[in-house]
Amino acid sequence: MSIVSEAPGYLQVFSDGSVKRFAPEIAPALEESPNGFKSKDVMIDPLKPITARIFLPRSPISSSPLPVVVYFHGGGFCIGSTTWLGYHYFLGDLSVASQSIVVSVDYRLAPENRLPIAYEDCYSSLEWILSSYQARSEPWLDRADLSRVFLCGDSAGGNITHNVAYKALRNGISHLRIKGLLSIHPYFGSEERTKKEMEEGAAGDVAMNDMFWRLSIPEGSNRDYFGCNFEKAELPAAQWLEFPAVVVYVAGLDFLKERGVMYSEFLERKGVRVVKLVEAKRQSHVFHVFYPESEATRLLQRQMSEFMKSF
Repeated sequence: MSIVSEAPGYLQVFSDGSVKRFAPEIAPALEESPNGFKSKDVMIDPLKPITARIFLPRSPISSSPLPVVVYFHGGGFCIGSTTWLGYHYFLGDLSVASQSIVVSVDYRLAPENRLPIAYEDCYSSLEWILSSYQARSEPWLDRADLSRVFLCGDSAGGNITHNVAYKALRNGISHLRIKGLLSIHPYFGSEERTKKEMEEGAAGDVAMNDMFWRLSIPEGSNRDYFGCNFEKAELPAAQWLEFPAVVVYVAGLDFLKERGVMYSEFLERKGVRVVKLVEAKRQSHVFHVFYPESEATRLLQRQMSEFMKSF
């Protein structure tokens, strides 16, 4: 049995189809945290299974209902978890900084569960939030303001925010309003190479990106699959005008920066009412996960909080 695909230190895919993942340090959910938040794990769908971790500020500043941030982690659709230490502290601290309820979703991973399964799992988390709130079956959602829901994610999770919002707009979810998308270093692609992807020295990054796409898109598809290439989305012009406000965060040292800029320009061409592009000039891909207590991460949390408060 041989290794046919590998992301060193994170993922190995073997010739018999089996997969081995190497998780970095993980964090348990805690009722008490020195950072001022509390967290717990919940089951969204035991049959699939889909789980989530909820974060709350331990002592909310106000008694008003709290906005809801639904977060989708990155990892090329193949790795990652809300339990990873970096995500745990980034999202817990974000709940305090933004005074929000954060629901971070652990969707099923490729290649065992290829797209669009991640989109379907993450969309189902919105349905779970709504049904749990209405049935009062999850007390941590009792103070949720479902008129102020924000979809957020990094890398593959940034891709998921777009596709879940797209699905929600087409299907409609009554009593739950998505006010904005916060897309951090979003992961997109296409069969056509970009200028940066064709530069000398880019071969390693291109090969790694291609590998993750090959493992995650449906068998027989290519990188012009709608989930990979946002240009392939089919939405009536009038519905693009109803698309939520979007802020796209890019990092100056990130190989995916170019795709993030292209995504923001695409949304502007489609007539999305609010599109913002914010760059962390000297930072690399998903720096907030690797360095959750850095000054750059604190700035990102403040920027995200300001965006949310404007809606």
